[in-house]
Amino acid sequence: MSDFMSTLNFPLVLVLGTAISGLIWFIDSVLLGRKYSADVSPPMLVDYARSFFPVLLIVLILRSFLFEPFKIPSGSMIPTLLVGDFILVSKFSYGVRLPVIHTKILDTGAPERGDVAVFRYPRNPKQDYIKRVVGLPGDSIVYENKVFTINGEVINISAEEPYVLPGTDAIRSGVVLREEQLGDVLHEILQDEIPKPRPMSWEVPEGHYFLVGDNRDNSNDSRFWGFVPEANLVGKAKYVWMHWSDGVLWDRLGEKIR
Repeated sequence: MSDFMSTLNFPLVLVLGTAISGLIWFIDSVLLGRKYSADVSPPMLVDYARSFFPVLLIVLILRSFLFEPFKIPSGSMIPTLLVGDFILVSKFSYGVRLPVIHTKILDTGAPERGDVAVFRYPRNPKQDYIKRVVGLPGDSIVYENKVFTINGEVINISAEEPYVLPGTDAIRSGVVLREEQLGDVLHEILQDEIPKPRPMSWEVPEGHYFLVGDNRDNSNDSRFWGFVPEANLVGKAKYVWMHWSDGVLWDRLGEKIR
């Protein structure tokens, strides 16, 4: 069952369901002009179409053009996002796109440095990733001593602090918590107490973005597989609307993502 759900193209199923139920309703009500009463019931197929079409249409509009829910499956964005967080992603922050084919039909904005963004993984566009926007088109980026330098400006990070596991008083060993300032966004990052990696540098091409996880030493991101094309952007992560792993973390409900 899990393998089936992982390969299911839900947007396509939703579009097809809306189109088929809408077509059945249109043919029956408009073209054939059939009327029903308490004494005359519609055929079962028509009845289902009349019931499901408005619901499917509303879900399609909300999910495709306004907000879409996502679940965080991995720890690459700790401490900002935890495994088991359910988040709301604004689908209109980076342009309105048609479902399934992802063609942009309305330009409503572009990612800003520091945004937490959902995108289709360039090496497997069927898979959604979530990371933080570090580099914009045209940026020159250097990563040295676990600190980013962007266009010659060193990105400020705070002194290290212990990382307390959410919902507990336990301190996680082997990692440190810091704050990083990316543009106007002050946010937390997690770093392992391991040797610093060799210096790396990149030039972000036009029409592409450089995205990195907040769990800096445990994230598969642009440092390793390259840039994210603008066409792969899905939306901006806005809120945590629920958390469920071993239980509910009530203090995360409704938390704004920054």
